[in-house]
Amino acid sequence: MGLDSKIFDSIRTKRKKPANQPDDSGPRCQWDGCDNKGQHRAPVGRDAEGEFFLFCLEHVKEYNKGYNYLSGLSDGEIARYQKEAATGNRPTWSMGVNKAARDSPSQSQVRSGAHAQPQDPRRPARRSAGSRFAPQTRKLKTLEAKAFETLGLSAAATPDEIKSRYKDLVKMHHPDANDGDRGSEEQLRAAIEAHKLLKLNGFC
Repeated sequence: MGLDSKIFDSIRTKRKKPANQPDDSGPRCQWDGCDNKGQHRAPVGRDAEGEFFLFCLEHVKEYNKGYNYLSGLSDGEIARYQKEAATGNRPTWSMGVNKAARDSPSQSQVRSGAHAQPQDPRRPARRSAGSRFAPQTRKLKTLEAKAFETLGLSAAATPDEIKSRYKDLVKMHHPDANDGDRGSEEQLRAAIEAHKLLKLNGFC
């Protein structure tokens, strides 16, 4: 059987590229003036979560030497950020405290006779008018305040106002509402993230 047989043709594999031939596929390094492959991700910054630059190995090392996530913040803001980061930037509550027991009147406050106010166990406790939508008494965290600012609302906004404003912004900036134009895609992403954060923290 000769080496030019069709049997050999059916089992031949594709030729591999020579080891010294560079691979031109893939993105390029985003460092000015560099044409190497950009294989290493580097974060863009604090206000661009989830976005990355692509650099070659040499330039990602150079970029990381000068990178400071908290650049531009005061000492007080940095200390506050570190404190909030310890709990994943989420609200916390006291441990070992039963909320229902804490909010209920103590034995000395319970009144009897004509002044007693019996409560039907089948109905929830009455709340004062507007208490559901009362302004937040605790101080807003940095990310919460920024979320309200992104939506163009004050911290006293009700859940319905937050939802309504969020829907308006989505309709305004969605590409489908702008003939496919993605020019305001950043505003759309910011509104989605702001609404998600406020929802996670119980504002809506």
